[in-house]
Amino acid sequence: MAACRWLLGTWIVIQYGCAVGYPKANRDSTMRDCSKTPPYLPATVKISTEDLHNIRQEMQAQNISAYIIPATDAHLGEYTAPREKRRQWLSGFTGSSGTAVVTSSRAAVFTDSRYWTQAERQMDCNWELQRTISSGDIVAWIFSEVSSGQQIGFDPFLFSIDEWTRYNNLIKDSGRILHSIPDNLVDKVWGSQRPSLPNSEIYSLPNDFVGDTWQQKVENIRDQMKKHAQKPTAVLLSALEETAWLFNLRAQDIPFNPYFYSYALLAEDSISLFVNNMSRITPELSTYLNTNCPQSTCVKVLDYNQVRESVIDYVKGNVIVWIGTKYTNYGLYEIIPKEKLLAEEYSPAMITKAVKNKKEQELLKNCHIRDAVAVIQYMIWLEKTVPSGTVNENNAGDYVDSLRTKQAYFKGPSFETISASGLNAALPHYRASNETNRGLTINEMYLVDSGGQYLDGTTDITRTVHWGKPSDFEKEAYTRVLIGNLELSMLVFPSATSGRVIESFARRALWEIGLNYGHGTGHGIGNFFSVHEWPAGFQSTNIPLREGMFTSIEPGYYQEGDFGIRIEDIVVVVEAKTEHTFENQKYLTFETVSLVPYDKNLIDTKLMTEIQINHVNNHYKKIRDILGKELKKQNLNEEYTWLEKNTEPLSHGQFVTASLTLLIVTFASCMFFQNESI
Repeated sequence: MAACRWLLGTWIVIQYGCAVGYPKANRDSTMRDCSKTPPYLPATVKISTEDLHNIRQEMQAQNISAYIIPATDAHLGEYTAPREKRRQWLSGFTGSSGTAVVTSSRAAVFTDSRYWTQAERQMDCNWELQRTISSGDIVAWIFSEVSSGQQIGFDPFLFSIDEWTRYNNLIKDSGRILHSIPDNLVDKVWGSQRPSLPNSEIYSLPNDFVGDTWQQKVENIRDQMKKHAQKPTAVLLSALEETAWLFNLRAQDIPFNPYFYSYALLAEDSISLFVNNMSRITPELSTYLNTNCPQSTCVKVLDYNQVRESVIDYVKGNVIVWIGTKYTNYGLYEIIPKEKLLAEEYSPAMITKAVKNKKEQELLKNCHIRDAVAVIQYMIWLEKTVPSGTVNENNAGDYVDSLRTKQAYFKGPSFETISASGLNAALPHYRASNETNRGLTINEMYLVDSGGQYLDGTTDITRTVHWGKPSDFEKEAYTRVLIGNLELSMLVFPSATSGRVIESFARRALWEIGLNYGHGTGHGIGNFFSVHEWPAGFQSTNIPLREGMFTSIEPGYYQEGDFGIRIEDIVVVVEAKTEHTFENQKYLTFETVSLVPYDKNLIDTKLMTEIQINHVNNHYKKIRDILGKELKKQNLNEEYTWLEKNTEPLSHGQFVTASLTLLIVTFASCMFFQNESI
């Protein structure tokens, strides 16, 4: 009877702890409240009333009842120059993903779960937040506002072929009309306030930092053209990274990305490069691109705005143009006769770029060694400085960027650092501002997601740390996120497996207790390119994994209003050493390239298997061997001592008793239902 009373009492305590320990947060004062009269608007929102009025006047002049505003530019990349941020300028919402739609009486932004809270902080009450990015949902919302016979306007240069196809298929039988308007309406309203065209220096990479010369790359793509069954006569390259890759050229037209505004038309016997300012082609660059003139590797440089008329002229002949639909805008697609078009999801340049040769692999690994030095210096600085109470999200983010400047070949950050303390870290893609900036304390988790651009490669790493006494739930969540990272990185799988098939291995440990995360598990990364390099990765639109591809593995967990966890490593796909070879098929696995240890203070080894612990310990030995040499080379003795301490082998946890297991299961169940109710 006493035992029963003890169990009942313990159960009550646990239930009370669940209820009291994780209360629903009060309404966040940093978010808008449109239910109030007048609406409550934080200082972070943009007042859009006048701009919406002006764009509706432009819509009326064009006789359209709705206008679709994507977040992209004509090259359909993830990052855009300031002059291309039309949706951001109009709505105030700065997230990288999302589409705006304006009708005569309503306006809405459609975005995914990464940005819901952010959108509530940045948009005024003229805008509705629609928690979806589905084209079908966007069109259904438009149909609720637009009647049969009315027109829906869009800029064809801001739509990919695939996106236009999706919208057209959804609209064409409805009686509404999808109407192309090449002159962007937001640009008209933006007027003279719109930023000017970028004009940064275009330069060629030194031979030490490229895997192949640009002439070798041209030969490779032309060889693929010859071998293709449909015998294309030219490849049209529209993504900025495609032209940068092909010619081994870099610039800084796009924030955090070493690209320049350009297109390229690579034909069997000619090459045309379209650049937005001809004066950017210096005599040295002209020589670089025209060494072999008048042979077939002679590059003809034309004005950026001539691409459309040049393609129109080219397709008058007996030709077939090969394009990648993912990055070719509808404005170019519509001018190529369909019988002269070879359309595949990705161009041969994009797919070839994703698989690094041996030299490119070594270059990428080398830059991650130096980058790890900067991150470890940052961790030491945080440990010393956070207890003083002088560190906040803004100055912490600035400091990690400054440490990278001391490393060889550094060219700048690869994206805006995510420096997030406590509840702000629950926003996966949070960006600190003067209004949301929080101090770092030893009593809260801190998440830092940062990276650098180097001549030899691009880096991206996320670490989550806690300097005080984390709660049991925080430790369990962190450990399960770590287990997800490990289970995917240790996985052995057949060659040509798609990342989407295996990405759930990173979620399994979280799923076991009813937790999950709302973003992708990983993305490709390149040699001094975009930090999110397609088409490698774990999403449904990524191509199958191949040896030599680099990708991130970054599971996470985000407790709204409390904390956020993400552990991100860069890995390279390598051949696995298996005991057998079924039908002579090659098997693959991942080799971790990131060299920063995890936070021992947040790891509960009792939740880990012996295999997982051994994997961490083996990786720690690799970190000591590789990074230790670099630290000694740079005479960084304090950093070397820190590394030795923080890569000590993890010890194996002990098995818990049956009664304690029961309590843990009860607690986990409680947390699952509490999480579901938030």
